Amino acid sequence: MQKEPMLRITYTKLSEELEQLKTHERGIIAKVIDEARELGDLKENAEYHAAKDKQGLMEARITELTDVVGRAQVVDPSTLAHERVSFGSTVVLIDQESEEEIKYTIVGGKESNPVKGLISMQSPMARALIGKEEGDEVELVLPTGKKKYDIEEVLYEEINVDHLS
Repeated sequence: MQKEPMLRITYTKLSEELEQLKTHERGIIAKVIDEARELGDLKENAEYHAAKDKQGLMEARITELTDVVGRAQVVDPSTLAHERVSFGSTVVLIDQESEEEIKYTIVGGKESNPVKGLISMQSPMARALIGKEEGDEVELVLPTGKKKYDIEEVLYEEINVDHLS
């Protein structure tokens, strides 16, 4: 079983969602299904079918969360050295052609949000950066093609995962 690194806040949010679904939502949907069953003919009972669909989606989410929480490896990146790129590192890259600066933070798959500069450890870009250090050169394959970057800085910055709410 492959461990999935994540921040404590992410682990807590996923665990709370899983608990809510298992202890609260399951009971509500079961009650709705029972009430819909009492309305008679199930073939043409829209409430029953909607509740069964919702139940299926909820059970799939419970299965997914159970798997992720079970494989979670909570990491506090503020305690790591960040001399080399690792989980929780913020990496400042300089495009060798345009000299444009870009910044990414390496996070777990559930925390990933490329628009906010949060890239998953499992992504090809993060895998190319892991283990590198300041001064190294890295070639990244982007949608726009291959680009070479110089690693300007590797550091820890507080990670904002508000998009998980």
